[in-house]
Amino acid sequence: MTAQSVLEDGSAVSRADRALFVVERAMALLAGMTILGVMFVSVANILGRKLLNMPVPGFVDWMEQAVPLIAFFGIAFCQRLGGHIRMDLVLGNLKGRSVWIFEFIGILVILAISIVIMWGSWLHFERSFDWNAPMWSRDSTIDIGLPIWPIKLVVPVMLGFLCLRCILQLWAYAVAIRDGGDRPVAVPLIETAAEQAQHEAETVSGLDDDAASAEGSR
Repeated sequence: MTAQSVLEDGSAVSRADRALFVVERAMALLAGMTILGVMFVSVANILGRKLLNMPVPGFVDWMEQAVPLIAFFGIAFCQRLGGHIRMDLVLGNLKGRSVWIFEFIGILVILAISIVIMWGSWLHFERSFDWNAPMWSRDSTIDIGLPIWPIKLVVPVMLGFLCLRCILQLWAYAVAIRDGGDRPVAVPLIETAAEQAQHEAETVSGLDDDAASAEGSR
């Protein structure tokens, strides 16, 4: 789902949405840069092994450290755009406030599960971190001994951002339930397949940027 499916206005919930989205977008960019870095390191490891018999030291360790960054740094960003698995087939047949009520319940369930997982992942981090240990770590990777606690910390922190996003979406859905509107702000709207395809085509062709520029010049 594309960014066009999230509406904005001057309300408090929309301002909070845009502020949080700035952080989420930066974290998603970092995840993308990590993927790019993994590609470069992988190529260097293959060429170094084949041509010079000198693979990248600790290649497996670095790859293990990169996986949580790739997996979790974009999780809140994806939630903001409605990119996670959604029951649009069911919700698409509902009308009026019933849609936002079911959306509210779904986000509430996601928030509850995220809090439980965040707490469990924080306990894993605590077992790994020790102020008195070398590099503050009770465990490390097998090959070159990289401390594992920074990567373990990534999980509860990113789940914390996901919880913030869920709380903000609960706020937005509560406003939609109260006001009864059909196009609330700060939440991903349900799109048909045709609408999704149109937005994707606009994004690729650059028409979306041209339309935004034209709208801003009015």
